[in-house]
Amino acid sequence: MPYFCYIVECADGSFYTGWTLDPARREQQHNAGTGATYTRLHRPVHLVYIEEVSDRSAAMKREVAIKRMDHTRKQSLIRKAEGNHPLNTHPTPTLTVLSPARVNLLGEHVDYNEGLVLPAAIDRYVTIKASPSSDQTISLHALDLKASCQFSLDSLEQKKDIEGADLPVWAQYPAGVAWVFMNHGLEIRGVDVEYFSTIPMGSGLSSSAAVEVGFAVMWQALAGWKLDRLTLAQFCQEAENRYVGVNCGLMDQFACANGVKDHAVLLDTRTLESTPVPLPEDAAIVIADSGVRRVLSDSSYNERRSDCETAVRLVKPGYPGIRSLRDVTPTQLDASKDLLPAVVYKRARHVVTEVARVQEALGRLQNNDARGFGELMLETHASLRDDYEVSTPELDALVEIAMELPGCLGARLTGAGFGGCTVNLVQNRNVPGFIRKLKKSYLARTGKKAEVFACHATQGAIVK
Repeated sequence: MPYFCYIVECADGSFYTGWTLDPARREQQHNAGTGATYTRLHRPVHLVYIEEVSDRSAAMKREVAIKRMDHTRKQSLIRKAEGNHPLNTHPTPTLTVLSPARVNLLGEHVDYNEGLVLPAAIDRYVTIKASPSSDQTISLHALDLKASCQFSLDSLEQKKDIEGADLPVWAQYPAGVAWVFMNHGLEIRGVDVEYFSTIPMGSGLSSSAAVEVGFAVMWQALAGWKLDRLTLAQFCQEAENRYVGVNCGLMDQFACANGVKDHAVLLDTRTLESTPVPLPEDAAIVIADSGVRRVLSDSSYNERRSDCETAVRLVKPGYPGIRSLRDVTPTQLDASKDLLPAVVYKRARHVVTEVARVQEALGRLQNNDARGFGELMLETHASLRDDYEVSTPELDALVEIAMELPGCLGARLTGAGFGGCTVNLVQNRNVPGFIRKLKKSYLARTGKKAEVFACHATQGAIVK
């Protein structure tokens, strides 16, 4: 039975060494957070070195020897063995891209009303390892899904794989990015790609946008053409709208592409101007995944968009300068209440008050007022629950439990709603206890397990 010593490279560039019977499975365990304490805190990782040894004793001795090497000697060892390890079934990657998740801290369901949003890129990633191919073929290996797909750049319009079958939905996100870039006259190369994610799928943390932005950055690096990050995000949004068929706004792709370390980024969805905003120094972002996958149907989403448009149409005669709900003040909305159906009024009230909350939040963040910002988060959750009606019992339970725990300054659902995650602002010293108690209380109240983890605001997608 063969044994292997291995090295994985962590997200911060450090190395972790171990031994195993199955290096590929071990890499997956590290990325799932079950491999080792060190790698759980420095995910994602990717396998960069494998050395076969004769038995368990030899594996343990060789592990110790490699761990004693300094970083430079480990790099030299990896370079010498590059391309020769026994599990190298795909071409050696020529580049690696890290594309982050995003969490929206404030400004929910206002992007399609030309409002202000306040997202942050966070340190959960889609990791893409890519090698250019010699032809027009795109070979995708989605390790999380244990699925592969091949298609030609020549067949993007037909959405067919290399054997003529329909492209699976997961493959349409990178295919759509290639399609949009080619339509804009940009060179796209054939490529062999392995990728995996530490972003919970369907949780409202924008795993699809992270994939789109990651592939866009990958092709930009391979081809060498220049594109500013705002345009890159817009092209990724176009891919999701026109190719995949999801009518999303720009916020998700923008945040994944333009994140700033230790900052949220204020985006004006009307003018597309953006400004980094420092996050509180004494508080951490904690994400709680309810375990309930989002079930926001197209009809529910479209109904809410339609209600917002109806509100504008009915309020506009009294205030001719109004173009969208972004322009309506709380006073104007109250004065127009009798003109609006009850449901339309509620939907509009959420949007109007949410835009005001984001504007108020800027001052509080600039003053490092974590507690004041947390109060606005809680107000947003109540508005999403009562006026926009996109919460669930599980999300409400997470928020209610969180606000009873020491050190929690604010909590709310994040993303479209109807499942997914909450985002919490927690004083740094209370984070470990907060995570432990929230998991325990949520399980006791709902019978469901929540994945709860602290994260940090990070920079947008990068080539390593």
